[in-house]
Amino acid sequence: MKVKAALIFDQGLPKPYRKSRPVKVEQVDISGPAKTEIMVQVVAAGVCHSDLSAVNGTRVRPVPMVLGHEGAGVVVEVGSLVTDVSVGDHVAFIFMPNCGDCLQCRSGKPSNCEQGNAANAAGRLLSGAKRIALNGREINHYAGVSCFAEYVTADHRSVVKIPKEIPFDVAAVFSCAVITGVGAVVNTAKVPMGASVGIVGLGGVGLSAMLGAKASGARQIIGIDPVKYKRDGAKQLGADLVFDSEDPDIIEKIKDVTNGGLDYVFEAVGEVEAIELAYAVTGRGGTTTSSGLSHPSKAFSINHVKLVAEERTIKGSFLGSCVPKRDIPNYIKMFQDGKLPVDQLIKSHIELENVNEAFDKLDQGETVRQVISFQ
Repeated sequence: MKVKAALIFDQGLPKPYRKSRPVKVEQVDISGPAKTEIMVQVVAAGVCHSDLSAVNGTRVRPVPMVLGHEGAGVVVEVGSLVTDVSVGDHVAFIFMPNCGDCLQCRSGKPSNCEQGNAANAAGRLLSGAKRIALNGREINHYAGVSCFAEYVTADHRSVVKIPKEIPFDVAAVFSCAVITGVGAVVNTAKVPMGASVGIVGLGGVGLSAMLGAKASGARQIIGIDPVKYKRDGAKQLGADLVFDSEDPDIIEKIKDVTNGGLDYVFEAVGEVEAIELAYAVTGRGGTTTSSGLSHPSKAFSINHVKLVAEERTIKGSFLGSCVPKRDIPNYIKMFQDGKLPVDQLIKSHIELENVNEAFDKLDQGETVRQVISFQ
């Protein structure tokens, strides 16, 4: 089946991307689903920083590859062994497929599934297969999804069934931004009611974490970002205070207004400087949680005495420590009840052919979520 898709052949091409054109829109061949797979007609796909990390080379990926991991669509074909979704169902994608059988999966930690992680690293589906080709050449899958395409073939464990009344563009952001941000607050850090919370990085994941903190009953929420547009957006979504991360006095200012530091701080940037700042504004007995992914060569150091004497905690959160088939329906219900207004994260809708320009805007901090519309 011939479909239109957005591919990268080389990582790390120079900016601006509207000139270097790292992403090419091509007609690729999509194979039909095997026994445990499904085919989905993609309706909406979010342009996420994780996609940008594949473009700029921060995260090394096997190329050529069809991009896209945050999306939603309609099931159009199912394999003979698939029973959890049917043709016509609306689904949101999951960017970490999980086998369901390993110790990590059975312990409620599907983001740590060894088989799923190995498949993603190799650019394959969970079965080990590749279902995309260009001129007879196999093309790699991105996170088992590759939803910057009109249609995708994926493992049935790479989707979650969603209510048909949820708009596809809103459903798309649940599959990455929301589960990563809200999940970090609810599952990883387990923020209690009455806590003070800081968010470093006010993009899609950071603002989702902020909404999760608000829904959890945080008494004080502080947003931190160098971009005024994003700080203003955080205020509109409920942040009590916002600070410019490039202010040389930011640490002292935050400690002053929080009586020594915040109870919980979330880093959602993927830069060492961001996690260092998050740790610096965390108070005694506090927890610092990182959801960002920096270059594998990067490392950060901490003061050992402070870690011990102040009884600090540092946590990593991938996929928001979520069980997607449990958590995405729960978060969607919170959205329907008005407790998670994640539709406000979406700032524009674009066509697939404009994705390079979209990456420029994302890289420059000019937007939060842009959604590619296929219909």
